[in-house]
Amino acid sequence: MILKIVSLFLIGMLVLGMFGKLRLPGLAKRSTQKCASCGRPRIGRGPCPCKNHG
Repeated sequence: MILKIVSLFLIGMLVLGMFGKLRLPGLAKRSTQKCASCGRPRIGRGPCPCKNHG
């Protein structure tokens, strides 16, 4: 009985792992903005912390 529960748990984890690696075409490509002067990715709409944006 315990062997059946453990095997079902492992199969369930395997299925979740496959769904986690699934990449949808519309969601995979994100456009990330980078700072023009330092090249760091910008998070949010505020200025870059390098203070040399422009």
